[in-house]
Amino acid sequence: EFLVLVLIANAIAWPVGYFLMKNWIQEFVYKADFNISVFLISGATVMIFALTTVSYHAIRSAFANPVDSLRYE
Repeated sequence: EFLVLVLIANAIAWPVGYFLMKNWIQEFVYKADFNISVFLISGATVMIFALTTVSYHAIRSAFANPVDSLRYE
């Protein structure tokens, strides 16, 4: 479920980021070219971070003792 949200966020952020970077680069004398690989690498990095975070919390919850949680409630 979280990966779908990350994909939706990337679908929104990529066009906005492309437009802003394109307009910002136009102001420089020496222009750097950028292509789709910048967006793909950043999207893959965010997906890896999201998957790692969710997996860590899921594994931690799976190994937790339910008695400890009930004791505090």
